[in-house]
Amino acid sequence: MEKNAKVVIIGGGVVGCSILYHLSKFGLKDCILLERNELTSGSSWHAAGNVHVISSDPNISRMMAYTIGLYKEIEKESGHSVGFKPSGGFYLASNEVWADYLKRERSKARYMGLDQEFISLEEVKKKNPLIDPSRYLLALWDPIDGEVDPSGVTYAFAKAAKVHGGKYYTHTVVKDTKQKEDGTWDVFTEKGNINAEIVINAGGLWAREVGQLAGLNLPVQPMEHHYLITEPIPEIEAMGDQRLPIGTDFEGNIYFRQEGKGMLLGTYEPKSTPWKVEGTPMNFGHELLEPKLDNIEDRLAIGFER
Repeated sequence: MEKNAKVVIIGGGVVGCSILYHLSKFGLKDCILLERNELTSGSSWHAAGNVHVISSDPNISRMMAYTIGLYKEIEKESGHSVGFKPSGGFYLASNEVWADYLKRERSKARYMGLDQEFISLEEVKKKNPLIDPSRYLLALWDPIDGEVDPSGVTYAFAKAAKVHGGKYYTHTVVKDTKQKEDGTWDVFTEKGNINAEIVINAGGLWAREVGQLAGLNLPVQPMEHHYLITEPIPEIEAMGDQRLPIGTDFEGNIYFRQEGKGMLLGTYEPKSTPWKVEGTPMNFGHELLEPKLDNIEDRLAIGFER
């Protein structure tokens, strides 16, 4: 392993590998990423994979539109599929408050040069025969939304970064970081030590622990999160190779997409449960948490009804 680097990135999820790719692509060749296990051995592996442009923050919307355009580029550079399925996506408003929100979002999209347009509820029903259009007032359509394989995206970023001179090491646990008098950092690992000008915390579920190595108590806390996957649904099986768009119901706080010949349905819990307050286990990776469907029962009821 190298003894010196310009930048050391701690954490090998999609964010860490994206940082490695961009720094290397834009000319900072002396960059190293360190991952305690395999790439994506954390929240990236558990992600649902929906990709959508709309966000209350226009900068996030710009970033998402940029990222969707980037997928083809990193696939070509890396030779690794990101599993992108550009099915398009719609955003559903079931009351006037969310209808006004979608109107504002469309105005922002026009300003940013994004191609979003209102479609009829009948068109929503054609695109997704499971939707009950009588439950909604308004639908905004974005043709570039879709879904990805989060693990595929992570590996594509990492492999494309190598093309530009970036390096990454898996199964390399960072034991400690200490800043020297000259402002550089010594990064201590089981496989040797690296002196770096800059250390980037991309630890994800372990961001607290990475911060603590540098004497920082970061106010971040992993939370439990649910999504569920159904068995095959006859209406989807009848569609053959045609794929459902992704979708979002704002009032229900529900996101959904096709998964195989069934559906993936997720929601953000109104009363979230903190996970591992005492510290994220270093051996956590691809495990699933025990379901607590009572926490999302009210949201699921809305989803099933609609």
